[in-house]
Amino acid sequence: MADSSTTPTSIDGVTSLYRRFRPGRFVELRGQDHVVRALQGAVKNQRVSHAYLFSGPRGTGKTTTARILAKALNCENPLDGDACNICASCVAITKGTSLDVTELDAASNNGVDDIRDITAGAWHGTPGSWKVYIFDEVHQLSKAASAALLKTLEEPPPHVVFVLATTDPHKVMPTIRSRTQHLEFRLFNGETLSSLLHEVEHAAGLNADDATIEAAVRLGRGSARDALSALDQLIATGSIVETQPEFDGLFRALVDADAVAALKSLAELTREGWDPEQLAENFAAEVRQVFLLQVAPEVADAVDSDRDRLIEWGTQLGLPRTVRILETVGRAMREMKSAPEKIVILEVAVVRLIRPELDSSVEALDERVTKLERDGVRVEPLTPAPPAVLRPIGTASPVTPTPPEKAPAPAPVAETVAPVAPTRNDDVALDIDDVRARFVERVVPRTSRGAQLLLKSAFVRSLDGQNLTIALPSEEMRQNTELIAQGLRSAMEHEFKSPLQITWAVDPTLVSTASTATSSTRSIGNREPEAEETYSPDESVIVVDSAGDHLITEMFPGATEVT
Repeated sequence: MADSSTTPTSIDGVTSLYRRFRPGRFVELRGQDHVVRALQGAVKNQRVSHAYLFSGPRGTGKTTTARILAKALNCENPLDGDACNICASCVAITKGTSLDVTELDAASNNGVDDIRDITAGAWHGTPGSWKVYIFDEVHQLSKAASAALLKTLEEPPPHVVFVLATTDPHKVMPTIRSRTQHLEFRLFNGETLSSLLHEVEHAAGLNADDATIEAAVRLGRGSARDALSALDQLIATGSIVETQPEFDGLFRALVDADAVAALKSLAELTREGWDPEQLAENFAAEVRQVFLLQVAPEVADAVDSDRDRLIEWGTQLGLPRTVRILETVGRAMREMKSAPEKIVILEVAVVRLIRPELDSSVEALDERVTKLERDGVRVEPLTPAPPAVLRPIGTASPVTPTPPEKAPAPAPVAETVAPVAPTRNDDVALDIDDVRARFVERVVPRTSRGAQLLLKSAFVRSLDGQNLTIALPSEEMRQNTELIAQGLRSAMEHEFKSPLQITWAVDPTLVSTASTATSSTRSIGNREPEAEETYSPDESVIVVDSAGDHLITEMFPGATEVT
């Protein structure tokens, strides 16, 4: 049996539950302990503020608390800062006939004249010790009315207390908020509402079963007034089926990824008369409970068997899918406000939840990958496109980089040449034809690109002992040989194992060969001018065969060309 000291007071002659069992004392208030401590302590210690601002969602007890404060201030037999609720003053305030309490609905009386009429009477005396003004939905006052109220709040009469109630404190003028003590009211959790409804059901002799109480708690959504109104409705109809859509079929379709079953479930609900927007709103509220039960169970409002049912659905769906369902339905609710066929938006949203490939969101992609991994399908990473071919500017276009085959020994021009021993060639004579061939095949590719360009038009004229004579087409080119001499000597010594002396000569008849590159008899060792790459046994070298490439190389050293 409920404790009579905490059971909400019953008002005779009233049938509505939320009015019959409205709390009449601080001790009867529940779920707002922080507010009770602040107000009851202020009354007990006689430190009551001249103005309070009560804010919070609808049905959380703002106006009721304001009336209890008025009772406690004017009670003839106060007890520990609380009202007795039986004296003449308390009874008059409960019935709404007390001259000590003035209530104003600011939503319908928001003009400046209404405020002036009320504040003008604030200076008049009343039978009680305190005069309490309660302004409901104070944020709806006009600017002129707010300014008139502000003037009174700045210089209030000593025996007056203003209580301003609002569901949207941010719309109240900052100057008014700064002159009040702000107390915030909170929504009730499921256990508090369930306890309240069971006590009311017992006190009123309703004989409602637990399923009806649970349905009323769910419909209340944290509001005591809404929960009591829902309980009234459920008892009047004698059924809880019509009060809440049944979403178990839709949950099952989502778990089984069955689009046909999901659409059938929606069709059945719409045939029962549920509006698509109402369906989406109710489904979002139910999925929210599933989400909270997975993340923060103490925050969820669901109780008893309904709580167990939603926990089971959350286990089968998993947290990622639950979050995606909540987000997708939320987007559908926004789109439905301007859609001509609202049910289509909801149907598309449900199919996207079942077929992630139809949804381009990151969450849907993650769900698809997770499903593939769960089904044992190996997801191969995408092969990146091959990068662009880079080559140094001034070189011939490279061919496919395949390892060179071992080149056969060059055929001798005149006769077979014995291999050169890796010793000095003082006692072994070099053959001119062999020198020419090896000069082209091995020496020139080891030099710099600039040297290769210069030596392309050269011709090995003669070999006299250790002195090698090389002819060039012009005097200008001969003068430039000083720039390549060091590298050329190193390449020749590496090849012939002997420090040959080089003598440069000028032969104007070589000019035509350099310009046309068609005569192979005057090029060094009959070198093929079309060849783009020549490989030595030790390394691969790309030969420069264009003066333009050489100029680009000199102007932009280290640059690369993208092909």
